[in-house]
Parts: sequence; structure tokens; C-alpha cells
Amino acid sequence: MTLDFDSSRSWKRLEQRLAETENPRHRKMLETVIAHTKAEAHGDIDAVMAALGPDPEYHFWRNGKDFGPKGYENIRNFYDDLIAKKATVLESNKERITVDDHTVIHEGTIRTILPGSVVRERGGHVDDEEATYIVTTRTLISWPFDEQGRPIGEDAYSSMDVDSIEPVPEQDWPEQYRALVGRAPVS
Repeated sequence: MTLDFDSSRSWKRLEQRLAETENPRHRKMLETVIAHTKAEAHGDIDAVMAALGPDPEYHFWRNGKDFGPKGYENIRNFYDDLIAKKATVLESNKERITVDDHTVIHEGTIRTILPGSVVRERGGHVDDEEATYIVTTRTLISWPFDEQGRPIGEDAYSSMDVDSIEPVPEQDWPEQYRALVGRAPVS
């Protein structure tokens, strides 16, 4: 049996919210977040970066410290590093979405398929750095926008239970992760 995992959940609730939204600025902002989210899921870093304003800043808040990259090149390097570490396969289940004239905010859980070495690097407790795990993180992400309707970054607040990390046997890997790590589909 394969793992119940679907990256498209990352944008499905955003698309539902877009369908309910009439304000043109709010619609444009939601469309931008959707495009960015889909580009992340497909590993299309050029499209991810195209969705950002000219001098973006990411703020990733954990335990009172900001770990986010600042500036276009540092953010691009951040995404390149995620791909190199095989850390881009995620499912973001948005429970709440809020939109105003300057910000899109979504809250929920993010489930990420990760190599054990990356889990450990992020502070998770794992037995085998060579194994693959699913990590669930509670996250609130705020997307501030400039007057032209371009995102000027992301502010993310997250909390991971370092002890509730589950191993994922290779036969249960989603196809998206198999493709990322260069493994053939299971027949």
C-alpha cells in the first residue's frame, strides 16, 4: 500500500478560496501564491522566482530565530539547495486562508518526504540518516505583497514534533519523490 500523499493538496484549498473571491487584487494575490506553490511542487525554480518581487525576503521563524534567506540570489540558492538535498516533495494542507489588500495567510500542516540526513539537520530525531521519512510540521505562512501585487517574501512560523517522524519504506514512496531521487516507479 502506498502512502496517502498528494502534493496537489498544497494548492487545492487556495483554488477553492480563489473561486469564492471577487476582489480583483485579492484574486491576483491568490493566483500568484497558487502559481508559486505549483512551481515549488514541480521543482521549477525559475517559475518560483518569477512569482516574487525584485528584492524578496523570507523569514522562517523557529524558536525565536529567523532562518530565512534574504534577497533574490539567496532565495534562489535556498531553492537550489532544497532540490540538491531531495527536500522538495511536500503536501501543504491549508486549514485556514485569510486574504486582505496586503497579505495572504494560510495555516495548517505541511507533510514533507525527506532523507534522514535532512531530518536530522532540521533537528528531528531519526535512527537512520540513509532512510526516508515523512515529517509533519504545523505552519503559518504570511505572504506580504507590494503595491504592484507582487509578493515581497514569506514569513513562516513552524513547529515540528521532533519525535513524531515516521519512516517511509521505499515501496511507499510517492512517484514524485521517486522521480526526485532517480528511482524507477514501482510496478
